[in-house]
Amino acid sequence: MQANETTGGTMHFGGAPDAPSQERPVGRSIKRGLLSRCPACGTGRLFRAYVKPVDHCAACGEDYTHQRADDLPPYLVITIVGHIVVGGYMGTDLIWPLTTWQHLAIWVPITLILSLLLLQPVKGGAIGLQWALKMHGFGAAPEETEEPAAYGDRQA
Repeated sequence: MQANETTGGTMHFGGAPDAPSQERPVGRSIKRGLLSRCPACGTGRLFRAYVKPVDHCAACGEDYTHQRADDLPPYLVITIVGHIVVGGYMGTDLIWPLTTWQHLAIWVPITLILSLLLLQPVKGGAIGLQWALKMHGFGAAPEETEEPAAYGDRQA
């Protein structure tokens, strides 16, 4: 990058000066996502079904078709629920000597309920994080142009 002395911004080689970007606080965006609200405006719904995000925010029009939360929410839910359940199991086992089936009767339902309750908010938080960091198409990047093939100019 090279300094642009007239505007004080930066200029990429062969490009125009960077446009001033909209501020996207990470904490606020994640919080809005955890509350199942649009990370951009905070008022629109983020999900149309249990873990199916809307295509566009009804309030501000933010496009969510390109979000890629993929496997991060389940991994985070497994980590959170695992810490709660294992800690609870160990604490319970120290206080009350329960049999194995009693522990299963207590901790299996708690594990399932916590996992189902946490999956949607954690996925919303992951989408909020992606939006705040301008990942996976959430940035103001220009449309990509198709590049020619690497050896397209050679003839056999």
